[in-house]
Amino acid sequence: MKRVVVTGMSGITSLGETADQIFEQFAQGKSGIRYMPDWKVYNDLRSKLGGPVESFTIPKHFNRKVTRGMGRVALMSVVCAEKALENAGLLNDDILKSGEAGVAFGSSAGSVDAVREFGAMLIDNNMNQLNATTYIRMMSHTSAVNMTVYFGLKGLTLPTSSACTSGSMAIGQAYEAIKYGKQTLMIAGGAEELSAAGSAVFDVLLATSTRNEHPESTPRPFDAQRDGLVVGEGAGCLILEEYEHAKARGATIYAEILGYGSNTDGQHVTRPDSEMMGRCMQLALKDAQVDATEIDYVNAHGTSTDQGDIAESQATARILGKKPISSLKSYFGHTLGACGAIEAWLSIEMMQRQQLVPTLNLVELDSACGDLDYIVTEMRSVETQIIMSNNFAFGGINTSLIFKRV
Repeated sequence: MKRVVVTGMSGITSLGETADQIFEQFAQGKSGIRYMPDWKVYNDLRSKLGGPVESFTIPKHFNRKVTRGMGRVALMSVVCAEKALENAGLLNDDILKSGEAGVAFGSSAGSVDAVREFGAMLIDNNMNQLNATTYIRMMSHTSAVNMTVYFGLKGLTLPTSSACTSGSMAIGQAYEAIKYGKQTLMIAGGAEELSAAGSAVFDVLLATSTRNEHPESTPRPFDAQRDGLVVGEGAGCLILEEYEHAKARGATIYAEILGYGSNTDGQHVTRPDSEMMGRCMQLALKDAQVDATEIDYVNAHGTSTDQGDIAESQATARILGKKPISSLKSYFGHTLGACGAIEAWLSIEMMQRQQLVPTLNLVELDSACGDLDYIVTEMRSVETQIIMSNNFAFGGINTSLIFKRV
């Protein structure tokens, strides 16, 4: 078995695109949630809230020829991956085209503009809006494929499209590809673009927040007054590398991935199963060969939904005991396919900085939630060595990742 380490990291969020920018916002208790005036045209959409990336840096060399087959989600993904490779000192390295490097990257879906183009065909009975790139921009593996073309990757392509676990599952599968000797290097993560349609997925289930007049007050993970999730967007990317290869080239190692667990509930498409969530955490602990007592912090999925927060927190308390825990979705909203990657990146940053980020808007804990050490109000200075990051998706798909500080 090979050891797997993280040697590059990057992200794009509604609170910035560098860790320093984002942690400054965390320290000030700033929220990335906004009222979305463009969504007022959808009269039946209860929630008009989102977590938009209002701007991100697109390098000048991303010209029209380069971006022609990229929708917003793919563009964020490739830009994010380039930054992560640069951070790892591997941008333009020969390994990228050697067959020893691959990509595992996920999103819930492709770009909504491309979906609209196909929709117009079905409604108007003509193909006026379709072009040669429509499907490339719409397909769920658009990010992974655009990366293979842009970086010239010749290794494994592992596209993950499993809703809210897309990003974390990509990291887990990339980890396993290196652990079992199939690849030396993997670009791993997830991305999602914001749309009213993405919010409507949850809105029709009455699972979205309707605090439209007070966007800064929601979402409220684990809070007794929570009223649902808010959809966001962004991208997160980790560069995973075989330890000996990283060591030989003198790479900066941010963390080691110790374990990964994934399972499915096999019972209901949208109702979470606390028992299976707990088993997923146990699978990760077994893979990592660590005891529950060794986990110093848990980054929660924490969507701010009624059933989800209760099921997850009870499972976490049952398996791990009273651990420090917080949810970054309180700042960004639910970034769907991106959340697992963004949260893994920032959890590693928390270990590096020895600062645990509190859950925003958690004022009154729901008494039905598990007995955990909920971090609230302000940053907590704690020396952490091993952390767990959990995500749970529609379809009953569960993931758990364990990272160790190096």
